[in-house]
Amino acid sequence: MSTMKILVPVKRVVDYNVKVRVKSDHTGVDIANVKMSMNPFDEIAVEEAVRLKEKGVVTEVIAVSCGVTQCQETLRTAMAIGADRAILVETTDELQPLSVAKLLAAIVAREQPGLVILGKQAIDDDANQTGQMLAALCDMPQATFASKVEVADGKARVTREVDGGLETVSITLPAVVTTDLRLNEPRYVTLPNIMKAKKKQLDTVKPADLGVEVKPHLKTLKVTEPPKRSAGIKVPDVATLVAKLKNEAKVI
Repeated sequence: MSTMKILVPVKRVVDYNVKVRVKSDHTGVDIANVKMSMNPFDEIAVEEAVRLKEKGVVTEVIAVSCGVTQCQETLRTAMAIGADRAILVETTDELQPLSVAKLLAAIVAREQPGLVILGKQAIDDDANQTGQMLAALCDMPQATFASKVEVADGKARVTREVDGGLETVSITLPAVVTTDLRLNEPRYVTLPNIMKAKKKQLDTVKPADLGVEVKPHLKTLKVTEPPKRSAGIKVPDVATLVAKLKNEAKVI
């Protein structure tokens, strides 16, 4: 059997159940004492990679995360789902999509995976850029918003969600695939698997070790909460509705 690795980048984000609050000085989002977890789209990517391993399509699943030391927790979760080992690119610098893509490209060059599968976007910045940038930097074919992935004979057949419905593309490996919500339902992580994950290999490297400079190219000027919506009102008849739309809302 030929060996094939899958690389799964995962991001540590504010848990999707948490109500996000803006800092009082409007410099960003408050993450002090806030529950953090794996980006849900990345969790789907880990699940898909593990399923491909269980089918015998791939031999090793490697999780990778870029960020602060606490990202180790996110990587341990990935290993509890079924990843074999993990790599943390540790840095306290602000990481924007291009910097992350460059770091991942350096890991790809080291590990030579047959497939990179990651979430289509992170729920904190919603950038939806890292996968596409990574494919460009590595000169790999890409398939985004995957709702079904089949790997066989050196190719990946990916069904992806587009505005008009579904589109199926065939790409030659190695390739980059980004996951959509309907690809799968991630498994429940059991306590025995959490304990096993603690013993799995987790390597730490710095951006400098990979020869990558993580300089931010964008500057956040101000972060504000969206304006609160005012309560709706009932109108007695169509004439009043039209008058309000014309004179108050000024939409007609």
